[in-house]
Amino acid sequence: MTEKEYRSSIEAILFAAGDPVDGKRLSEALDIPESAVKTQLDILIKEYAEMERGITIIQLNDAYQMVSVKQFAPQVRKAMDLRRNIPLSQAAMEVLAVIAYNQPVTKSFVEQVRGVDCSGVIGSLTTKGLIEEKGRLELPGRPLLYGTTDHFLRCFSIRSLDELPPIPKDEDKGDRGKQLSIFENEQKPENEQASQSDTTNDDDTVTGTVEEIVSEAVEGK
Repeated sequence: MTEKEYRSSIEAILFAAGDPVDGKRLSEALDIPESAVKTQLDILIKEYAEMERGITIIQLNDAYQMVSVKQFAPQVRKAMDLRRNIPLSQAAMEVLAVIAYNQPVTKSFVEQVRGVDCSGVIGSLTTKGLIEEKGRLELPGRPLLYGTTDHFLRCFSIRSLDELPPIPKDEDKGDRGKQLSIFENEQKPENEQASQSDTTNDDDTVTGTVEEIVSEAVEGK
């Protein structure tokens, strides 16, 4: 096949799949090295951008997916009669940030960081497809481990977790490399923490987007 035919084949596969397709699967389907697949994908993405097309291809870890361009989301939503997602509550965004920066983690770890019960919020984030079960910890009771999903990456428009902004280091404690709690500035007295609970609907209090809470967390606001 010619290079143009390879690119057309990649388009056809990604369009038919709908979901992300691993680079290895594309390589096996086209019988070319993964490096060659990536080269053709880079050319495709550039062509889409130059032609101002309504679709593009994004990378999610080692997989690729054909998606509509973000700027046309209102038109797509209107045509498909899609309801705009309600922004997550402060509690949900905080839990999501804790999991994103420390994954895989247990529910107990998240609750230890936040000082409140997080069962309801974790369940809601799982339903929304932002986090998922990543196995079990080999300890008594074998608690579930949670991590973020490809949908989380799409929401942030990033290719992998490596692109998340770094958490500031605690300069007052030397160069031990210990990370600050991303919610250190929001700590409350123990008696106040004990009275809180996140078991209520996480959409009860809308305070911003997922991206805003992570930005605030890493900037120490």
